[in-house]
Amino acid sequence: INKNLVTKGYRMGKKLGYVSLGCAKNLVDTEVMLGLLRDNGYSITEDLSEADLIVVNTCTFIEKAKAESINTILEVAQ
Repeated sequence: INKNLVTKGYRMGKKLGYVSLGCAKNLVDTEVMLGLLRDNGYSITEDLSEADLIVVNTCTFIEKAKAESINTILEVAQ
């Protein structure tokens, strides 16, 4: 985790949204990241419109997954 994102001044009161794409291992990795971020002061929301920061955890192992990942990141960025 980027230490700049978990500094006290940034994380206080910030809501974190997430999208996990790919296999079950990606979901486990996402859950680990969310736990660490929650432990460092972020609140987690499933509503991306409420989020101050969005984490997209994805895999580009196959071309179809790569395309889905790019589309999801572009959609979330809007």
